[in-house]
Amino acid sequence: MKGKEFEELAVSYLTSLGYRIVERNYHCQGGEIDIIAYDGKTLVFVEVKGGNSKAFGDPAERIDKRKLTRMLRCIDKYLSLHPAEDIRIDALIVRGEEMEHIKGIEI
Repeated sequence: MKGKEFEELAVSYLTSLGYRIVERNYHCQGGEIDIIAYDGKTLVFVEVKGGNSKAFGDPAERIDKRKLTRMLRCIDKYLSLHPAEDIRIDALIVRGEEMEHIKGIEI
């Protein structure tokens, strides 16, 4: 499976939970946000990481400080164009058939 396929699984998962997807692969200078969606009235910025084997380590380990810093830059840009009061950053980790949803990543 490749990144795009992991993102498709993530979108299907979030949609099944009632999330409303508003953006996919939102790019800004130096970064990207995989999925932007509403969970009720909360605007959620979602990072998707996946892996089929342990050869490259656990996918969750690839969400590091550098990645989050780049993501924050994009979040600031997005919010300057689309203000929101209630926001959250989530991660979806896809390990084969298993999906782990981490809500409210602390930065």
